[in-house]
Amino acid sequence: MARSSSGLVAGLTAAALTAVCFLAYQASASAPASTGKPRTPNAPAITKSPQEKRKDPLALPLTSGTGLRVVYALKERRVWLVDAGSKVNKTFPVMPSTVNPPPGSYTVTSRSGQVAGSDGVAIEHVVRFASVGDISIGFSAAVDGTMATPNPSKKTGGVRMKRADGDAMWRFATIGTKVVVVP
Repeated sequence: MARSSSGLVAGLTAAALTAVCFLAYQASASAPASTGKPRTPNAPAITKSPQEKRKDPLALPLTSGTGLRVVYALKERRVWLVDAGSKVNKTFPVMPSTVNPPPGSYTVTSRSGQVAGSDGVAIEHVVRFASVGDISIGFSAAVDGTMATPNPSKKTGGVRMKRADGDAMWRFATIGTKVVVVP
C-alpha cells in the first residue's frame, strides 16, 4: 500500500506542477508588454499624454502654446491658424516635404508670392519659417492645385496645401508670425 500511495502522491504532484506551469504560461502570454521599468503593486497606471488624449483629430494640439501662431503637426499632417486669443481661425491638411523641421518654435522669416519650388513645381504664397541644413522649410500651394506626395529621393522643404488654404496662410502668416511645430 505504501508503494502505491507514494506513486499516487508523485502523480498528483506532477499533475499539480504541470497545471501551475500551464497557468503561469497563459498569464505571461496575455500580460501587457513590459515598459522595461519595474512597477510596484501600488504604482499608478501609466496614463496617456495630453496629446494622445485628444479625441477630435481636428482639435488644436494641447502642447502648441498660446497666442497668435501657426501650428504644424508633423504626424497629423495638419496646420492650424490660431488668433491672439488662442481661437482656431482655420485648420487644414497639408502634404509634408521630405525634410521636416524638428519640433519647436520658429518665426516666419520670408515670403514669396510666386516661385518655382525645389521640386520644379510652380508654387505660390510661400511662407518660409525654418531651415534644415541648406534646405528652406516653408508652406506653399502648387499653382496647379495639386498636393502630390514628394519624391522621396529629393530633399525638399515645401509643405504643400490646397490653393485656398495657401491664400489663408498668406493672409495670416506675415513676417515675424510664430510657427509652432509639434510631433
